[in-house]
Amino acid sequence: MSETSKKWYVLRAISGKEKKVKEYIENEIARGDLQGFVTQVLIPMEKVYQIRNGKKISKERSFYPGYVLIEAALVGEVTHTLRNIPNVIGFLGDTKGGDPVPMRPNEVNRILGKVDELTETGEEMNNPFMVGETVKVIDGPFNGFNGTIEAINEEKKKLQVMVKIFGRKTPLELSFLQVEKE
Repeated sequence: MSETSKKWYVLRAISGKEKKVKEYIENEIARGDLQGFVTQVLIPMEKVYQIRNGKKISKERSFYPGYVLIEAALVGEVTHTLRNIPNVIGFLGDTKGGDPVPMRPNEVNRILGKVDELTETGEEMNNPFMVGETVKVIDGPFNGFNGTIEAINEEKKKLQVMVKIFGRKTPLELSFLQVEKE
């Protein structure tokens, strides 16, 4: 097989079935049907943190739900094989009867850069809160109370929240994960 240029394409998949699609494509590569044509199958993932029963739980979720990125050379039956994989809707930017549209190089670099950034940050949490904002306590002994943010400690990921208890304002120090926006 002569070396053909491989480009990045976006496969549209049924949301929630991205991992299954990736599995099917990897099985096709292993069987030899797509060997040499498809080099990478990628599902950009991000880590999400939640508090469940007082414990911090990390989950991975798809950064682009319903999409699977593939680096492939679409020659011959490759396009047809990829379209007929279970849970695949088609290619993104596909016109009826037309060829799939590859991603532009700047889009590829931006998405791959984002993927690298997501894997590097690990346990990094962004700060979605601002001083003066009203929040609801969702964990701990003051669960259900509403309060106003007085101060934010970025390093410790803590908030100073003023909560009204029995008509008296009381300061609480809470983790970012213990509150949610009103």
